[in-house]
Amino acid sequence: MRRLAFTLLLLASLPAAALDYLSLAEAAVMYDAPSLKAAPLFVIARYTPVEVVVALEAWIKVRDATGGLAWVEKRQLSEKRTVLVTAPRAQVRAQAEPNAPLVFEAEKDVVLELAGPTNAGWAQVRHRDGQSGFVRVNQVWGL
Repeated sequence: MRRLAFTLLLLASLPAAALDYLSLAEAAVMYDAPSLKAAPLFVIARYTPVEVVVALEAWIKVRDATGGLAWVEKRQLSEKRTVLVTAPRAQVRAQAEPNAPLVFEAEKDVVLELAGPTNAGWAQVRHRDGQSGFVRVNQVWGL
């Protein structure tokens, strides 16, 4: 019995795993609590990926790429998957290989649409101008 209680206490103290990543369907005000009467913290841009931490009925607590936590109205989120470039310049290649031809480079903080599943350290992405290719997963956030 003691061992079970200890195990449950240990599990409860571990950080919660991410439920999912979503993106903002529109620019949104982020709040310090799940209410329109709460203090607004900042505005987050459309398509920015966020990690779901807690989901309530009309509000979602999310983590952004900097690790910051805030609340956003659920209606402002989209199932569309995006990633945020975290490297100074992410190289998007024609195939998921380090020596494949370079399709384009994306600057830090550029949002790319996730166009396919991740595979062996690579993610298939699409830029809003239509160019697509594969980026190393360690150059982006939101997977």
